[in-house]
Amino acid sequence: MRYLPLTDPDRGAMLEKIGAASVDALFADVPASHYLDGPVKGLPLHASEMAVEKHMRQLSKQNLAAADAAFFCGAGAYRHHVPATVDHIIQRGEFLTAYTPYQPEIAQGTLQMLFEFQTQVARLYGCAVANASMYDGSTACWEAIVMAARLTKRNRILIGGGVHPHYVSVAQTMARFTPGHVDYELPVLASDAGEDALIARMDEDTSCVVVQYPDIMGRIPDLQRIADAAHEKGALVIAVNTEPVALGALEAPGNLGADIVVGEGQSIGVGLQFGGPYLGLFAITNPKHVRQMPGRLCGETRDADGKRGFVLTLSTREQHIRREKATSNICTNSGLCALAFSVHMTLLGEKGLTALAAENHRLACLAADRLEKVPGAKVLNDTFFNEFTLVLDTETRPLVRDLAARGVLAGVSLGRLFPDGDGRENGLLVTITETNTEDDIETLAKALEGALGEGEAA
Repeated sequence: MRYLPLTDPDRGAMLEKIGAASVDALFADVPASHYLDGPVKGLPLHASEMAVEKHMRQLSKQNLAAADAAFFCGAGAYRHHVPATVDHIIQRGEFLTAYTPYQPEIAQGTLQMLFEFQTQVARLYGCAVANASMYDGSTACWEAIVMAARLTKRNRILIGGGVHPHYVSVAQTMARFTPGHVDYELPVLASDAGEDALIARMDEDTSCVVVQYPDIMGRIPDLQRIADAAHEKGALVIAVNTEPVALGALEAPGNLGADIVVGEGQSIGVGLQFGGPYLGLFAITNPKHVRQMPGRLCGETRDADGKRGFVLTLSTREQHIRREKATSNICTNSGLCALAFSVHMTLLGEKGLTALAAENHRLACLAADRLEKVPGAKVLNDTFFNEFTLVLDTETRPLVRDLAARGVLAGVSLGRLFPDGDGRENGLLVTITETNTEDDIETLAKALEGALGEGEAA
């Protein structure tokens, strides 16, 4: 029997209070085609535990896991080797059950870990202060946009064409439903728009400029030039990084003029996991802005006996303080993923991260040189880290599906990332990491040669 504690009068009173005619009105934004008109078709109403387990195993066999194929997918989620030590440490009892420090000073181990994590992120990003993690990279990007609007008292957000379209989509969705009903303006440049076009769109009404580094096409923008131009207009610069390993080779965004640096931390310590959970990173260069930073901030102190201790210095989300004073209502602290990130980063160290980045770039250069020789393929990029765009003589979405059926996950089609056209249907985003071998690269090249050759023959 279902437990429904609310009576019809209770529900009626709540609906009247919020001004909704019915419960269905709360779901007005869900397209009618997505509503169910009954039980899910093909799903039995009941089954034994053993039958469900067997059925789920059969379904899982339809997946082609990254470890079971020549794998070249990226676009914001990357396959890197995660040492076994990471999984061992995060499963220790003192970490496994500690989700979040609601009674912070009792959870000294958790606070110390988050303090170390913040230090690592701040150094990685070239920033003064980092928070104790966020939900994921895309929502961290939105939080940075809202923070910039609060600081500048402006609401025009200029988004560069190289920003991941999924991040753009999240920002556009959140802008529709932001608390306070602020009327945000979010012009987004075309994906092939360069730095000159971005700078030309900046004006005195611009709150912030959002730039991805490296961008969704694998290109590396001149962040310093963009920042200088934005600051002349009084705008802040938000740098988005989806591949933190790149910062083992590239200059940190905070050192190039970015005011807020956000990104996805999944690459370090957190596996692909078929899409999550992931880890949002957030840092700022000006410590004076710390009170406008969303999320939690752990600090170091001394107790009454002079011993080193850790405290929850700042917590600005609405679960902790009055809603009107809160800076966010989605800044979940992904504690376990942050721990995995911190453990892996500690194992790498500065020299290890630099060496890992160098190996990623070396293999990517080998791949670009080899794929450039494939008839009907051309590398678009002048610069890249471990990810570059390959332009083919054919639409890439069906090609990617065809190669996947042959056991080669060739990359991410730009037609999938930009489904509304944008002239990118023939683009293939190829990602190379230390998990790829030179034999894998040759496998991809041969597969592309075969597929493109078949296309010409047809």
